[in-house]
Amino acid sequence: MHIKMLATLLLAYPLLAQADEKDQIVTDRPDFVESSNVVGAGRFQLETSFALDRNKANGIKERSYSTPTLLRFGLSDTVEARIETDGRMRVVTDDLNTGQHATENGYADVSVGVKWHVADAQGSLPSMGVLAHVDLDSGSSAFRATGKGGSLRLAAEWELPEDFSLGVMPGIAWQHDDNGARYSSGIFGIVLGKEWNERFRSFIEYSAPQIARGRHGGSVTTFDIGAAYLLTDLVQVDTALSRGLNKNTPDWSWTVGLSIKF
Repeated sequence: MHIKMLATLLLAYPLLAQADEKDQIVTDRPDFVESSNVVGAGRFQLETSFALDRNKANGIKERSYSTPTLLRFGLSDTVEARIETDGRMRVVTDDLNTGQHATENGYADVSVGVKWHVADAQGSLPSMGVLAHVDLDSGSSAFRATGKGGSLRLAAEWELPEDFSLGVMPGIAWQHDDNGARYSSGIFGIVLGKEWNERFRSFIEYSAPQIARGRHGGSVTTFDIGAAYLLTDLVQVDTALSRGLNKNTPDWSWTVGLSIKF
């Protein structure tokens, strides 16, 4: 009897060990700094949301609504393919000086890319991932870029004491201005996160999606706060609020999202 029980435990041990390794979803939202991790070989992950931007300057009041969505496909344990877009767009503009009201509807451009998980964290060395994207001028006429662009980013993450974490993401982007001239801009973000328990985390962040000269639209910078909660190991809900730090950035931005891993 004891021999049979021992044999059963030995056969079941690999399955029990695997069950202990939680297959929890790790997302690239709602913070700006990307995760260094990938979804894993043969896995698919959907990260979608609703976003609202509000801005008021020089007598012009503008509200932008969008549905940012990221699709992630695991090609191997270290590489994933990505399709990203701001989705359905709606921009409402009110000229407070003249009383004119305008609304534009359509779809945003699509970006395709890859993420490569370069290294796991080791001691003081961070977990690192490299992201490369190509931006396609594929959206509706009101929201389409003047040409194709792209970006290259490095995501680095450190685990800190007391369940804190630090993420940094420098990068560079290639875009076209309104006159069709190609230019380069910088990208930077730094985020401090805190895991309060196995399901709930929060963060504060400084983000600069665009660091550019004034003739190319200037720099865009925000201060962000947000949180994410795991409904299950494979389903996350989240929200974030951003405050624009200069005149080139919307005054306020808010997002709420849902992510599912398959």
